[in-house]
Amino acid sequence: MSNAMKRLQEKIGVGADGAFGPNTARAISNHYGLSAKKASHILGQSHHESAGFKRVSEGLYYSTPDRIQAVWPSRFKTVADAEPYAKNPKGLADKVYGGRMGNDGEGYKWRGRGFLQLTGKDNYSRFANEMDLNIVLDNPDLVEEEYAFDTAVWFFKANKLFDIADQGVTDEVIRKVTKRVNGGTHGLSDREKQTHMIYKWLAD
Repeated sequence: MSNAMKRLQEKIGVGADGAFGPNTARAISNHYGLSAKKASHILGQSHHESAGFKRVSEGLYYSTPDRIQAVWPSRFKTVADAEPYAKNPKGLADKVYGGRMGNDGEGYKWRGRGFLQLTGKDNYSRFANEMDLNIVLDNPDLVEEEYAFDTAVWFFKANKLFDIADQGVTDEVIRKVTKRVNGGTHGLSDREKQTHMIYKWLAD
């Protein structure tokens, strides 16, 4: 289990027990100056993407090559092509991400981290420059716990998702936000559930 939620709780001044609930949601909203609508959307999406704020690093460990081939059919035309990357997360990341997003062959170094999975050297660089946190470029692992939520806030601002969030906390708006975060609507029902629940906490 990640310590990212505990580190966030320490930062915002609530009991650092690693559990996410109404008090933590309110403290996050206050600390980052987010309205109930904005906070509900970013926390609802973050909750889903991180499996309840527990997963903050992209899972790239696959035990069988057939699963790898099924997930990345354009990268691996056959199961045999995927064979060298089974149980080899670094090799897999370097293969599928190495030549993309400014990674220069280092896909594993710039793998997805944080509550909303900041991915790719280009995005790490933008986050570091815009937030004046160049230390992240020297040590990308900091995004896993120290800046897990800050990268989510940056992502929402950079992609104008807070503007969409201001439209309200409805299923229609949650779907719009989900498409920007996910590229589709995977896990939509859980995203709706979490966002509505958090909004109830913050709006009461």
